[in-house]
Amino acid sequence: AFALATAERPEVLIVDEVLSVGDSYFQHKSFDRIRSFKAAGTSIILVTHSMGDVRSLCDRVILLDKGHVLKDGPPDEVVDYYNALIAAKENDKLTIEQRRQRDEWLYSRSGNKAAAVESVVLTDSESGAPIKTAISGRSMTVRARIIAKQDIPELVVGIMLKDRTGHTVWGTNTWHTGQVLSDVAAGDDIECRLRLTCALGQGSYGLSIALHTGDVHIDSNFDWIENVEVFDVVNSDRPFFVGTSRLEHAFEIVR
Repeated sequence: AFALATAERPEVLIVDEVLSVGDSYFQHKSFDRIRSFKAAGTSIILVTHSMGDVRSLCDRVILLDKGHVLKDGPPDEVVDYYNALIAAKENDKLTIEQRRQRDEWLYSRSGNKAAAVESVVLTDSESGAPIKTAISGRSMTVRARIIAKQDIPELVVGIMLKDRTGHTVWGTNTWHTGQVLSDVAAGDDIECRLRLTCALGQGSYGLSIALHTGDVHIDSNFDWIENVEVFDVVNSDRPFFVGTSRLEHAFEIVR
């Protein structure tokens, strides 16, 4: 059906969840077709639950609930708002805050504040000095200060990195690393340090942090901040490469 509908370029194309079906070849071909139509001036209405598709393809997003418009704006604002609303269904006292920061990166914060992030600093792992520019291939450390506002039986800290388009390039949390904090008491002052190799390509990246229970931050969302820190990555002493990931590699050439 999609192939028939796109055999010729229409003025208006309505796509309803079709990008989530079919094999990988079909999906890539469909994305390429839609992007070519968009570049040629076709108005495209995408009906989907896939936030990745929304970030990748859309210029404007409308969030609907039972026929009512909840949010209308740029993809990053509406997608982050949607994710926060999903978490809000599990959190009666959840609040949502959004604002633009440097270079138009969107700062989004939501949660019930049972535990709160007081500060996040990105530092050079060797000197400990705060940095706004990381060097590809070198070590950096995320330092976060967390204050518990009430007793929490189980506290998980998650860190995520996103590229300029909002796509996740890496993320994990202390649930998956087996370092869940148990029996956190109100007033506890916690420092979380995450040391990692900056295996990223050149460009700008946003660092997000989440405090929650369980393996995902949708359940018991205490504090979830998208793009709490924005930093640049440069490649100063490694061979040139493209993309967001610096993979260890070695050519072997035989003649």
